[in-house]
Amino acid sequence: MNLLYANDKLGAYPRSWYAATTDIAAERPPLKGDVTADVCVVGAGYTGLSAALHLAQSGRKVIVLDAQRVGFGASGRNGGQLGSGQRVAQPDLEKMVGREAARRLWALGQEAKDLVKSLISEHEIACDLRPGIAWAGKSKADVDDLHRYADHMRQHYDYDIEVPSNADFAAVCPSPRYKGGVIDWDAGHLHPLRFAVGLARAAEAAGAVIHERSAVVDVTQGPRVTLRTDAGTVLADHVIYACNGYLGALEGQVASRVMPINNFIAATAPLGADAVRILSRDIAVSDSRFVVNYFRLSHDGRLLFGGGESYGYRFPSNIAAAVRKPMCEIFPHLKNVPIDFAWGGTLAITMKRLPYLARVSPNALSASGYSGHGVGTATHAGKLMADAILGQSDGFDTMAALPSMPFPGGVALRSPLLALAMTWYSLRDRVGL
Repeated sequence: MNLLYANDKLGAYPRSWYAATTDIAAERPPLKGDVTADVCVVGAGYTGLSAALHLAQSGRKVIVLDAQRVGFGASGRNGGQLGSGQRVAQPDLEKMVGREAARRLWALGQEAKDLVKSLISEHEIACDLRPGIAWAGKSKADVDDLHRYADHMRQHYDYDIEVPSNADFAAVCPSPRYKGGVIDWDAGHLHPLRFAVGLARAAEAAGAVIHERSAVVDVTQGPRVTLRTDAGTVLADHVIYACNGYLGALEGQVASRVMPINNFIAATAPLGADAVRILSRDIAVSDSRFVVNYFRLSHDGRLLFGGGESYGYRFPSNIAAAVRKPMCEIFPHLKNVPIDFAWGGTLAITMKRLPYLARVSPNALSASGYSGHGVGTATHAGKLMADAILGQSDGFDTMAALPSMPFPGGVALRSPLLALAMTWYSLRDRVGL
């Protein structure tokens, strides 16, 4: 199944609240004919656009090929949460890679977050960046874990996370399902598609050329790399694979370690004065479920709620109904609220929930598998790959050294294994394990 087209029409953004509130440029022309480049980037999401921007700013000739549109994939459909550190919490990361390596990874994660903020400021990207992400616990044990995490970060990383009383947390997020939580004020949230479109405009202003509706159908490796689309070819010194969940069979080493999964978001009708029954502060929230619920209020007062379970690669026929179920578990009073927009998207995970960065050949780099932490990590990964091509590979090498392993059964068995795993963890969430 080709996920580039399985759930979406060619060249058409999904009917999302993000697309409805973004000034999208006219479609960029597909690649035609044979061209050369210093670097060819495959994929025009955060990773590819960041790589293209930083390479073009250094004077390199960059061509970006995307099978669909700029920000068409997870970059333009996600929950918009700009988190701190890595996807794996620091105490767990310390156990996985050791304290010293975990500190380096924390620093890189903070660098990623700061990079997004600086790009928004430098290029005047109007994407409604706001501070604050809360982590909500569904049980007293979960809340205790969150409080211990905040204490660990303060003691060992000199990083402050607010620990409100349970009553104060309930005043911020008055859901009857949550028992308390913490708030990371240095994290933030933004309009993801506007951020992607802003990165594309910045890359083009720096000299990069972006071709939309230009799916790469064949790659020939060699001293220079030849990438072929249906209507042209690019001969490049280097190639960057920035495809994440849409890589398909383009690069087998990456595909065996990075699994596409689907997630879904709904946008309610504007809530008006009732918005304070969701959040009394302009922050984003993620909860302690394994199948995570995440939400925030839009600038026009809608609830943007992400959740729902996916057991295959086809989107459900009624996405709104799929998301309404977990939304009403968290906020029962929204049972009858109209849903104006509902959409799905394909992201990618790895076995360890850490990104997979790799040098797949001497002149080919890849980054993907952000596991729901992609706003900062993907943008940073693009810069790290650009830096590596420019001869400064320390950051890339650190991320590429992260433990990774193929999914059991390889590409062929990823989907049925995903279904089994999601069923098990969904059951754990329901029974409170």
